Amino acid sequence: MNIVVKKFEDLTVQELYDIMVLRQEVFVVEQDCPYLDADGRDTLGWHAMLIDGPDDQIMAYTRLLGPGVSYEKYSSIGRVVSSQKGRGKGYGKAIMDESVSKLLSLYPDHSIKISAQSYLLKFYTEFGFVKTGEEYLEDGIPHMGMIRE
Repeated sequence: MNIVVKKFEDLTVQELYDIMVLRQEVFVVEQDCPYLDADGRDTLGWHAMLIDGPDDQIMAYTRLLGPGVSYEKYSSIGRVVSSQKGRGKGYGKAIMDESVSKLLSLYPDHSIKISAQSYLLKFYTEFGFVKTGEEYLEDGIPHMGMIRE
């Protein structure tokens, strides 16, 4: 298992393609949620990829954004995704640990805010995130805002 974090401009074409395939497989197809995944923010962020398996595939991924991109006063972690093939192997925890660490090193003076799918609230509390506000629908899926101070 290897976690690589790169700025958008440092991604290879193959890495970008593999990221987009994984995000579409899970968010659009598996979760049956047609939405515009390419939202214009990918070019502004960092991309954390957990690579494993015999073919060195991306098994888990997150997108890291600085303050002012998704939230005015917060950095953020989004597009958190694990491949179906890699679930149950601890990849989600590993990629979140790395993602939180990276954001804290890049933006030490800013808290981290996420928009968490509600069924994953317990998972995110393990990383110090606390619920904020009321549950809301995002692309038809219940979500909750969470902040890590």
